[in-house]
Amino acid sequence: MDTEQLLAVSPEDMARALLARRQLLKEQLPTVIRTLEAEEQKLTPKAKKAMENNKIINAKVSDLKEKRNNAQKKANELLKVVKESRTKLMEVDGMINLDPSWKKEKMFEEIEEIEKLIETSALDHKAERKLLDRRKKIIEVNDKWLRERRDLNPEMVTYINARREMNALFREADKSHRNMLNGVEKAQPQHDKQMKIRNEIREIRRQLDRAKELFAQSDKAISHWERRLKQGFGELDGGFSDLLAAQKKVSEGGDSSFARKKSTNKVKKEKIVRKPKEEKE
Repeated sequence: MDTEQLLAVSPEDMARALLARRQLLKEQLPTVIRTLEAEEQKLTPKAKKAMENNKIINAKVSDLKEKRNNAQKKANELLKVVKESRTKLMEVDGMINLDPSWKKEKMFEEIEEIEKLIETSALDHKAERKLLDRRKKIIEVNDKWLRERRDLNPEMVTYINARREMNALFREADKSHRNMLNGVEKAQPQHDKQMKIRNEIREIRRQLDRAKELFAQSDKAISHWERRLKQGFGELDGGFSDLLAAQKKVSEGGDSSFARKKSTNKVKKEKIVRKPKEEKE
């Protein structure tokens, strides 16, 4: 509807249209309110479940992150110990094999020889016991030799033990980190789902509040326009202002509220533009 068509509408026609709209709203709004309430009730359990699932996933991710951080912290502390031990061993030429190849080969050869005799020779129990005692003695001698080497160079023990524990801790940290990343990937769709449901409920409640507000105003609005159609559009008792005051002012040559607002905005813009120039001068 253009300006001329709008101005051609009589106050009575406008009032009747507004009255009809208010009457229609009063009739339809209860159904709208019940539908919105049903939608809210339907979504509320879903929102609660989505929130709980999100909390569970986030708790698991948080727990994995804490495990990773703890393991990584301990591993980094041991890394310093390993580096210090390695430096000390290199300074005293201690980075040697505690079980040199010749010693291992000799031990393995003797053990293999004993094992072959046990499997291939027809020995009595007494002979077999002697071979077992011999193998036991070989292992004991080798263990004694290793202990002596470690006792002579305790720094090597520190180095080996620290490295072993450090590696285990780094593996634990990496495992927790990978599981944490998997949890984060699973959490994102769940978070998006939770936000989607939350936004839907927020929009439903906004519409519901508006519908209830309009319904609460229905009787008052209907009474207002019924009275206007009966008693006119001028000033009435009970705080009813003159609805045609602006129209009369424009008809007499005055500016409309739109024109006044436009003029005020123009003046404000001119002041804003003028002020920086004056400050610059």
